[in-house]
Amino acid sequence: MATHNTNQGEVTLARTLGLFDATMIGLGAMIGAGVFVLTGIATGEAGPAAIIAFALNGIVTMFTAFSYAELASAIPEAGGGYSFVKRAMPTSLGFLAGWMLWFAYTVACALYATGFGGYFVELLSSYWPAAHAALVGTLGQHWTVALFTFVISAFFVTLNVLGADVTGKAENIVTVTKVIILGVFIAFGLVALFQRPDAASAFTPLFPKGFGGVLVAMGLTFIAFEGYDLIATISEEVKDPTKNIPLATFISLGIAVIIYLFILLVSIGAVDPHNFDVFGMTYDQLPAALGIHAPIDPNDPTINTAWEIMGIYKETGIVRAAENFMPEFGVALIVFGGLFSTMSALNASVLASSRVGFSMGRERMLPRILGVIHPTRRTPHVAVLVTGLIIIAIAIGLPLEVVGSGASLMFLLSFALTNAAMILIRVREPNLKRGYREPLFPLLPILGIVSNLGLAIYQFTFQPLAWYVGLAWVALGVVVYLVYTVRAEKGEPLPVKILLEERLVPKDYQVLIPLANEEQGRLLGILGAAIAWAHDGEVLALHVVRVPVQLSISDGRVFLKEGRPILETAIRQAKQVNVPVHTMIRLDRSIDRAIRETARERQVDLMILGWPGYTESEDRAFGSVIDDMAQDPPSDLAVVRFREREAPHSIMLPTAGGLNAALALELALAQAREYQHRTNEQPRIVVFTVMRPGTSPEDQKHLQQNVARITNGIDYPIETKMTFAPDIVEGILAEAEHHNLVIMGATEEGPFERLFFGTIPERVARQCPKTVIMVKRYRGPVRFWLQRLWGALTGRSQNNGGNNLSSN
Repeated sequence: MATHNTNQGEVTLARTLGLFDATMIGLGAMIGAGVFVLTGIATGEAGPAAIIAFALNGIVTMFTAFSYAELASAIPEAGGGYSFVKRAMPTSLGFLAGWMLWFAYTVACALYATGFGGYFVELLSSYWPAAHAALVGTLGQHWTVALFTFVISAFFVTLNVLGADVTGKAENIVTVTKVIILGVFIAFGLVALFQRPDAASAFTPLFPKGFGGVLVAMGLTFIAFEGYDLIATISEEVKDPTKNIPLATFISLGIAVIIYLFILLVSIGAVDPHNFDVFGMTYDQLPAALGIHAPIDPNDPTINTAWEIMGIYKETGIVRAAENFMPEFGVALIVFGGLFSTMSALNASVLASSRVGFSMGRERMLPRILGVIHPTRRTPHVAVLVTGLIIIAIAIGLPLEVVGSGASLMFLLSFALTNAAMILIRVREPNLKRGYREPLFPLLPILGIVSNLGLAIYQFTFQPLAWYVGLAWVALGVVVYLVYTVRAEKGEPLPVKILLEERLVPKDYQVLIPLANEEQGRLLGILGAAIAWAHDGEVLALHVVRVPVQLSISDGRVFLKEGRPILETAIRQAKQVNVPVHTMIRLDRSIDRAIRETARERQVDLMILGWPGYTESEDRAFGSVIDDMAQDPPSDLAVVRFREREAPHSIMLPTAGGLNAALALELALAQAREYQHRTNEQPRIVVFTVMRPGTSPEDQKHLQQNVARITNGIDYPIETKMTFAPDIVEGILAEAEHHNLVIMGATEEGPFERLFFGTIPERVARQCPKTVIMVKRYRGPVRFWLQRLWGALTGRSQNNGGNNLSSN
């Protein structure tokens, strides 16, 4: 059988997110701090017409969402809009798109951090008034909010530098919780709205500040619709991306728009301004009472409408609305919901912004230091720290309205470029495979460009400072591009190809050996190759790179070189017995999930895991990966406790018969035959059974029959041996001294036992001075759960109560 050469490798990216997960990512980013922080500000600028402002923003956003849906389905790569523009346009515009998107996410972080500060101060005011009075009396309202803004920003920046994973599946729970909180708010508001006889008066006049107020509100709140684009940035992790990314985009956006409109409806229509404690207070008195700078209108010296009150309270306006028509627990729910949402949105945006900065540094669009990864924590720590400094400077140094407008401005300009990229890619690459095609092309992307640029330009009329800050950032980007990026492009190209072993001749029987280091590669390579040889099969050597959430999955490619020497070690062992090796490096967030999915996708016959003999966690038998795999193995499973390696002259099988014992015998025969083929020496295989003193003749006969069932018909000499011992494990350990290798089948335990291979095999593996292999037969999900259910109903443990080594 010919061995194979190293020419091209297989590197797989983990696609673990389904439609629901992708939808929750987009929805969680949109239903975040924006709705809590900007509702009051928007109603203050547009009055009841804020509802129209949000609806129009939904339409404007939909134009770009169509472009994102098509592009992400055709180009499912990490990076989102930055990747699309870079592909379609010159390098300079690709740089500009990434530069603006980095700033857009960063400014969004500043908005969420500021919102958290406001809600935390509100929490202190309601539940710890003494602390609130002390802080505000010492620092003033602005610097008290700034203090907590700094603390929460520094906290999440530190978490992301250290590599803490506070996202993942938990993000689904966070998003559902936020939607439930807002649903409770809407429900109470609708009840109050229908009970209020003069509810229609709350919407009259509809345009108290003219249509210009609507445009102002649109510019301020566009950031609340940012989030669906994050689905495109994680497209490499989405299952069936050509189908699920467009669906997730539209579903998340549709749900968000509906929730926003209902929140505004009840915030304006259900609130009775006469129920506010500040009713009748003049505008001149409000600044001292609220610690804010309220506008003075001499023609209207009192507060008369709900939208005016919400506008004065700004980021906590929705809390004032909750106080008006919800019971006390509801108000607390909204306050904690605001804190919860701002923290969730802040963490997600810190991840997104630092990823963009890191990607640009890695591609030499920005200085290389931004593309540096921490050697042990594997996080883009420099990009995170630089992003964090910008977040804190913006959040503390600029008013909330400027921060909101600045974030919206950057996203509007970035989305305009994405729509333009959509047109260019459709025209230049008509044959590109697309899971979704935008209708009414090119009308919708053109409308997206016009509406995004129109809103961006109009922002200058009411918030010029946001434009000045944005233009300063773009100007800085131009300088960076001319001084650094252009020169870097002329330098040596980045190495982009890593050579790995690839399978040439596929085999029916596959042995999967997940490898974490070179020593595992050597030991598991020897064992896996021996078993594969006996079945005329191949070895599938897998190395999993765990990519932290601070990096995109594709960015994990920078770690590929670490896996090559590990895989080459396994290849060398397999070549000694002329067994083909298929090597794979898989990038994933979770090691055990990557191993399990590889086993299922490749339909491997046997998986071999190495165990060092200890675990760092007291609540784990072998460690998280082996414990999870052994509970419900996706294939036949062998876990090896390696000791000093000895040639398998004598192989011992402690057993009393059973399904797992048959698998143990299979592996023993495979190793014995491979060793005999290489050395012309026939190893002994001894099937060993231990009985406790007093075992009845009938039980002894039953055990002999069980052993006979698995040994009959085997064309290899099998020795059988039975003995008595007061302790089963001690009996096995005593006999193991005369052998070189011990192979045991898993025993059957009660359904809630922590020991996944059974009490006896695990004790033997820990105490035996010889190499021990514990095996467990694949049973399929139906049989697995039926067996656990039967055990739970009967409360029966199938081996702890017996007198002998139980059937295994």
